[in-house]
Amino acid sequence: MTASPTDDATVTPPVAVDASTAPVSSVDASVVDPAPRPHATAEEVEAARKDTKLAQVLYHDWEAETYDDKWSISYDERCIDYARGRFDAVAGDLPLPYERALELGCGTGFFLLNLMQGGVAKTGSVTDLSPGMVKVAMRNAEHLGLPVDGRVADAETIPYEDNTFDLVVGHAVLHHIPDVEQSLREVLRVLKPGGRFVFAGEPSTVGNLYARWLGRATWEVTTTITKLPFLADWRRPQEELDESSRAAALEAIVDLHTFDPTDLENMAKSAGGSEVRAVTEEFAAALLGWPVRTFEAAVPPEKLGWGWAKFAFGGFKTLSWVDEKVLRHVVPRGFFYNVMITGVKPGSAS
Repeated sequence: MTASPTDDATVTPPVAVDASTAPVSSVDASVVDPAPRPHATAEEVEAARKDTKLAQVLYHDWEAETYDDKWSISYDERCIDYARGRFDAVAGDLPLPYERALELGCGTGFFLLNLMQGGVAKTGSVTDLSPGMVKVAMRNAEHLGLPVDGRVADAETIPYEDNTFDLVVGHAVLHHIPDVEQSLREVLRVLKPGGRFVFAGEPSTVGNLYARWLGRATWEVTTTITKLPFLADWRRPQEELDESSRAAALEAIVDLHTFDPTDLENMAKSAGGSEVRAVTEEFAAALLGWPVRTFEAAVPPEKLGWGWAKFAFGGFKTLSWVDEKVLRHVVPRGFFYNVMITGVKPGSAS
């Protein structure tokens, strides 16, 4: 499946509510969501330094059309297994599927769409502060034939009524939200009694330190070495590197938090969650993954063929096995890069 990107910021994204999957009372279908802004100017980046939510919109609109490629996201067996594996690792063995699920900070829909394909939920709703991301998520859902509606929405004020969803999920979203506890209160509000939330892909405080260092070091080494004449064809055009640098400047602004697993558990409990549990993963796998992703962003994509993809994916899987079978028993959980958390809204499911 190949999506056709658009640079037209005036296009209205196809995020209208699908009446077959969203109760009329749960969302105002008359609201017209804003259009994506796929290119941020230097002036906008400067303004975003003082406005974190503007930064979120600019950065994620900027990344939306290339995000799946950047992070090797797909909607096939590989990522279905990955998403379902993260869900099962933190939530455990549960009766499935859930009737209706919401993804908060959906990005391109990676987590919810793959979970739906993996049998976790029947219907879904996607929300994100970025119009560009909602647009791509809805397009991905349409291509997959999944019953999903979408809205541009702030995670601190979710635009659905109380007791609407059976499940709320998110991947790599909590660390972007200014008031995480307020967002978790909103999650619990829109969940039905007995409903569950599952968030994965959040950076740990210790893990973020070594991941950032590895990323910066890899970028500097790669962009310096590829200035040599005999490696010139391994260097991206300077305008692409400059744009990546501006995106990185925004990324530093939009990544607001890192989490200690115990602190995140306490936050979820304070928000009103019960049966709260945090799990961590990716230590050795992260030590490989961050240099690999950064290198991929710094060189022309045509230079990286099937052999590279096999090495990157195979290496990640092997080191993930080492993390799970060996290192999890000897390394403190706070040293792993990814934090996942689940909990339940008190009360009995109807």
